[in-house]
Amino acid sequence: MSLAAERSLRAENRLVIAHVYAGTVAFVLGALFGLLQAFSRADAISAPPWFDYYRILTTHGVLMALVFTTFFITGLSTFVTYRSIPRERSLALGWIGWVVMLVGTLMAAYEILAGNATVLYTFYAPLKASPWFYIGAALLVVGTWVVATDIFANVIWWRRNHRGEKLPLPAFCAATTFLMWWIATLGVATEVLVFLVPWSFGWTSGINVMLSRLLFWYFGHPLVYFWIMGAYIAWYNIVPTYYKGKLFSDSLTRLTFIMLLLLSTPVGIHHQFMEPGIADRWKMLHTVLTYGVAVPSFLTAFAIFASFELKARTLGKFGFWATARSLPWDNPAFAATGYAMLLFILGGFGGLVNASYNMDMLVHNTIWIVGHFHVTVGGPAALTFLGTAYWMIPKLTGRELWSKSWALWQARLWFVGMLVMSMAMHLVGLLGEPRRTASVDYLGTGIAQTWAPYNLMAAAGGTILFVSAMMFAVVAIGTLVANRKTQPMDAEFSEPSEISGPTPRSLDTIWRWGVVALVLALLAYAGPLAELIHNPGYLAPGMRTW
Repeated sequence: MSLAAERSLRAENRLVIAHVYAGTVAFVLGALFGLLQAFSRADAISAPPWFDYYRILTTHGVLMALVFTTFFITGLSTFVTYRSIPRERSLALGWIGWVVMLVGTLMAAYEILAGNATVLYTFYAPLKASPWFYIGAALLVVGTWVVATDIFANVIWWRRNHRGEKLPLPAFCAATTFLMWWIATLGVATEVLVFLVPWSFGWTSGINVMLSRLLFWYFGHPLVYFWIMGAYIAWYNIVPTYYKGKLFSDSLTRLTFIMLLLLSTPVGIHHQFMEPGIADRWKMLHTVLTYGVAVPSFLTAFAIFASFELKARTLGKFGFWATARSLPWDNPAFAATGYAMLLFILGGFGGLVNASYNMDMLVHNTIWIVGHFHVTVGGPAALTFLGTAYWMIPKLTGRELWSKSWALWQARLWFVGMLVMSMAMHLVGLLGEPRRTASVDYLGTGIAQTWAPYNLMAAAGGTILFVSAMMFAVVAIGTLVANRKTQPMDAEFSEPSEISGPTPRSLDTIWRWGVVALVLALLAYAGPLAELIHNPGYLAPGMRTW
């Protein structure tokens, strides 16, 4: 590698490191507030009046669900795009995006910690926050748009300079993910800029609560698939390299991402089954589409295990258990991802329950939903990101991973802690314990007493998760500053197997499928939006309950 090329690579690496370690800080702080929340709900500690349970809950949710995941996905997507499309490039857009994201995060975090934005991470009306919280959240989104623009610019450059060639699969996955993200964030951007910011400044007399919620959930459920697609970037393009295997099918991978692009957005109303302002026909439409979006997840399960099996057969291993045992479970990067895949199975089954109208009526306002949420974002998404960091950080820093054994035990503890905590939440949710409630003792009533052991169980799981999070921080920081330098390593991505057929040109396009996805989103929301605008009801002045 020439000196100029090495300098360019190091400059790109510094940008990705900035994203990954900003996400790491959010992850560690979010884990701390999560531990406080778990102990407070189990009545093991009492939250002080100056920093009550709901402020703890909001801080934990925003840092974990919005900040950590977003920074890591932007970093990972930038990394795989830059490494799969080698070229001379300006990093100006990448750094501008990171700075805007960081400024927005700091603004929103300050308002939360100051007690001016205790509105949870689902920040729709009628709870009202400081306008600067909403502006900070908007800047976080705008920063991701700048990162997306940088990724799209690299894709356009490739198309112009490699006519007739397939776009490298890692870049295809990253670009498709951010195209879905751009379509999805149009809803929350409209909610924030058109409704929440003027309302919170007092420029309007009130807000249409149902309309603001509809716009939020237009974004809210695709947010989940943003996390999942970020994990899939690693599952398809990176994980096979851990065991020197090959990708089962290039075509199936692209089809999976295209299906997620098309189906992730027009499903949000299944979060609003209990809200009366939306007609049943729209709820039914989104229910059907929600079941449809499970198809790419089933395709992924098939493709990933097929890749496992192809490698196992080259080693003379046949059958499910022989294949599973042949995988490199002593590699922390693979172990974390493997455990994430197992948690994804549990989260998928819970998602099917939530998507059913009748079943959702039973669990919607219970802590079952919180357990499901944790086993999805905390399982397949977060644990995959931590495992991918163990693979990516040495390639960014040119340093060996600090303590492989610590990293391995960190992954194991996260898996165990998430199982314990989420299963406790699922079980006590079936017993009726409500969510979003600081105290659930109900003056010592009999039913509330049956919830107490499960809350302690959840707190125990949360403690294990906190210890795991601190171990990740030690490994990540130790690798960056304490461990010895090695030669910088090139990033290798998985190649399709020999049995994979040629990829149709229709599966190598992005922009046309993006137009189709935007049209589907508009069709799915045009009806309910028109009804809510035509029948606005009363305007809520907003409230502050803390």
